[in-house]
Amino acid sequence: MNQLDKNTTLCISLSGRPSNIGTRFHNYLYGELGLNFVYKAFATSDLPGAVGGIRALGIRGAGVSMPFKEQIIEHVDVMQESASVIDSVNTVVNEDGALHAYNTDYQAVANLLRDNGLPHSLSVAVAGSGGMAKAVVAAVRGHGFTDVTVVARNEKTGRGLANRYGFDWQAELGTARPALLINATPVGMTGGPEAEDLAFTLDAIDAAEAVMDVVAVPAATPLIRFAAERRKTVITGAEVIALQAAEQFVLYTGMRPTPEEIRRASEYSRS
Repeated sequence: MNQLDKNTTLCISLSGRPSNIGTRFHNYLYGELGLNFVYKAFATSDLPGAVGGIRALGIRGAGVSMPFKEQIIEHVDVMQESASVIDSVNTVVNEDGALHAYNTDYQAVANLLRDNGLPHSLSVAVAGSGGMAKAVVAAVRGHGFTDVTVVARNEKTGRGLANRYGFDWQAELGTARPALLINATPVGMTGGPEAEDLAFTLDAIDAAEAVMDVVAVPAATPLIRFAAERRKTVITGAEVIALQAAEQFVLYTGMRPTPEEIRRASEYSRS
């Protein structure tokens, strides 16, 4: 890292349960590209106060994680299209005191679906109806999937999300056996109450062709481990978080790292 001084630009993240991944990812690239920036993760229970700090202190940008991706909307000034179309924010950029909201999760998921060559004809189940699930379902729709079910215990948010894109909603997966399973819930996340649980049943995973889990910590969630053992195509939360963080980096700095630099930053963030 570069030597900090009074001109160092600060970027942060706001989360209920922050990890070191974003901090290490961004700071690695700042050092790699010789930028006078520093990145620091924060946990907060006072979102309005935290957003006030971004304005008052001239903080350049903020990554936004659970549980704030929807709560922060009322505190920003400009909803860019990537955030407004799905009512979910994962990135805030401070443009001379005006807070602009974006969502880079959408692009990360869309890119991974494309890069893994998953056919549009596959049936899909997305578990979850929160902020991350909104980005995932929008990306699934944008990628061309049409046979999609949103699986969420909360009928209001689950049905609302499904209806927005012309998909089905179910409280439980039941006997359905989709070809692509996507977990967009905290199930399997380190430190959470469901850290050792599977987002889908064993037989549903057995019947699937591909599995995606947006949980980044650990990269090998119980869902990913089980699917990999059965030689399914797997897309991990580590991949999602690296690609969305790279897009955040561009928004904060105006510079786009190369794929090789992103790969090294991702590896460093998990070392």
